[in-house]
Amino acid sequence: MKTLLNLEEIAMFLAAVVLFNVQSPYAWWLFPLCLLLPDLSMLGYAAGNKVGAWVYNFVHHKGIAILVYLAGHALALDWLAFTGIILFAHSCMDRVFGYGLKYLTAFKDTHLGEIGPKAKRTA
Repeated sequence: MKTLLNLEEIAMFLAAVVLFNVQSPYAWWLFPLCLLLPDLSMLGYAAGNKVGAWVYNFVHHKGIAILVYLAGHALALDWLAFTGIILFAHSCMDRVFGYGLKYLTAFKDTHLGEIGPKAKRTA
């Protein structure tokens, strides 16, 4: 099942790349340059786990990304549509690598499971 879900995320990422190439007036190199910018939302964790999770999840929510793209398209604002494409592509890429939406407990706790080094268990 995990492989199937990863293939689905890869397909959505590629759809975002195609959408960028078809609809965006910007140079191709802006796509990879901006692809990691949504991770700046991790700075929300400086205010604590709860605020960090809310900020991170808002920026990494695919529904928000789609709304941002649609708003940019409807308002003929290329920069806003581009932002939506980047948010969507980034979220898909994160899911492929196992980084999901965050629980309020800690950054490592995601809807896809725990990330990072596993805690050592004593027997």
